[in-house]
Amino acid sequence: MTKTSVQFITLSEEESGQRLDNFLLRILSGVPKTRIYKAIRKGEVRINKGRAKPETKLVAGDLVRIPPLDVADVKAAASIPDRWFRRIEQSIVYDDKDLIVLNKPTGLAVHGGSGVTFGLIESLRQLYPNQRYLELVHRLDRDTSGLIMIAKRASTLRELHQLLRGDGVDKRYLALVHGKWPSYRVRVEASLEKTGLSSGERIVRVSAEGRRSVTDFKVLERLTGATLIEAKPITGRTHQIRVHAQHAGHPIMADSKYTTEEQLALAKSIGLKRLFLHAHRLSFKLDGKRYSFEAPMDDELKRVCDAITPT
Repeated sequence: MTKTSVQFITLSEEESGQRLDNFLLRILSGVPKTRIYKAIRKGEVRINKGRAKPETKLVAGDLVRIPPLDVADVKAAASIPDRWFRRIEQSIVYDDKDLIVLNKPTGLAVHGGSGVTFGLIESLRQLYPNQRYLELVHRLDRDTSGLIMIAKRASTLRELHQLLRGDGVDKRYLALVHGKWPSYRVRVEASLEKTGLSSGERIVRVSAEGRRSVTDFKVLERLTGATLIEAKPITGRTHQIRVHAQHAGHPIMADSKYTTEEQLALAKSIGLKRLFLHAHRLSFKLDGKRYSFEAPMDDELKRVCDAITPT
């Protein structure tokens, strides 16, 4: 552990609009979250010489005082293998002054935490050391591959979040599900609630007490014992597509959380070693400009589909 010296940071226009706690969590990645909130609560963190709350919104020109804090050794805390840097660089499909869009590989978490040393956002911050602002616009599960957005400006993040809260971002996923998905089932609407298991693992389940959740589905191809579908989440809940597919009686293949041991064995027998869920299309309109991206399935997913006989 090392102790930082007191810091004074003047907020840029690009960083304007962030909550104080989110700003500190981003720039103080080696400091425990509890210590950051304690520093805010005790008034050690100051904005323009005054006390502030975690939810205080920062504006351009604000002077933020950060007290001396113990920081974990960066190399020990986030040793990112070169192979991940290479894969991430090769996965970038769009990059401009406001936004990065990349085709996230399966197996890479979007951020570190809960036993995960590093994730996509930590890797990008090391790849772009001179970029003051990089934030996830939305998330993908660790085992889900496909298109994800990272904002380079706080204003871009705010605008995209506003679009996501409405219907301004069209996200489409490919999934291979067990059984014959009926053509008439084009929408699943079932409220979802996060819950914890005795092991400490958190899962999502359908519950009347949960949050409203809606997913549209479309059959793309029928295969022996399986169906290739396209899923469009109308709301954006954790594990939404996975749980809605399970609720409909057709869980996604190789889903270790929401399928049975027998179904996992079946997926493995056809050569599938990862969750068959891929964010393949993304489109939206931002500042009058239309953005549209597509990412094909990786070779493993293509081989699995080719190996199953169509019906």
